[in-house]
Amino acid sequence: MTDATSESDLNSNTPVDLDRQDFRDPDALRRRSGVSGDPNFDQHFLIDDRVLNRIPTYLSNNTDTRHVLEIGAGTGALTDRLLSVGGVVTVVERDPTLASFLHEEFADMVDEDRLNIIEGDALDVTIPPFTTSISNLPYGISSEILFKLLPSDCPLIVMVQREFGERMAADPGTDAYGRLSVSAQHYATVEVVETVPPTAFEPKPAVESAVIRTEPRDPDYTVADETFFLRFVKAVFTQRRKTVRNAIRNTAHISMLDAPEAVVSAADETLLSQRAGDLTPSEFAELATIAAEQGK
Repeated sequence: MTDATSESDLNSNTPVDLDRQDFRDPDALRRRSGVSGDPNFDQHFLIDDRVLNRIPTYLSNNTDTRHVLEIGAGTGALTDRLLSVGGVVTVVERDPTLASFLHEEFADMVDEDRLNIIEGDALDVTIPPFTTSISNLPYGISSEILFKLLPSDCPLIVMVQREFGERMAADPGTDAYGRLSVSAQHYATVEVVETVPPTAFEPKPAVESAVIRTEPRDPDYTVADETFFLRFVKAVFTQRRKTVRNAIRNTAHISMLDAPEAVVSAADETLLSQRAGDLTPSEFAELATIAAEQGK
């Protein structure tokens, strides 16, 4: 499910002009804010104008942008672009100095009710309803934030660590495919649409980054208990080098199965003889359904 999107494939319905000259300069925003960034606190500000301008254009055609959510607004460089896309933009920023700066820098947008600023940790605050989310996520908590947003059934455009993004989008049978792939693709189709070098940020991170696009989807399978399904996937992948048969037996304490042998007896031999990294999400759903019926 991984692919790269060229500028010619960008969403022509998104009202962002890549050649505009009046967007706020990211370096000037950093100077005015007085915050230089701190890698120890996951503060890496995106300063490349070209990347900033492209990010909103990765929205798919006909995406509902009436209410755009941004997690980790920083100094507002991306926020400025999002205000040209969304009817209303809500940003969440945990740094009180930056939250105060955003109120000052975008005072006119706040007064016009175009911009809402929530100060606090995105994992703790109440996220208001939104129609799409576009963010340069704090890398240390990317997974937790994404799995807070993915069930919303809204499109997402997010900047994450490249390796993390590639694992989200990975196909079965590849080295990158794992628990993250199955869990993310349970909610959405996932694409890597751009890779971004460390030089696009200040301070520079130690790794490359990637812009990820997710589109909500209805999976081609059903699960009666989503929480159990995700826990079962997690359990089996903890022993990804073993056959699925042995992984089910050995991880009952994680999946909380009372009768793993009953699951093994009821499941299809073709699935049991494979390894976790070879199973599609729908095959995991098939096994999880058997496990819920026979093993709990």
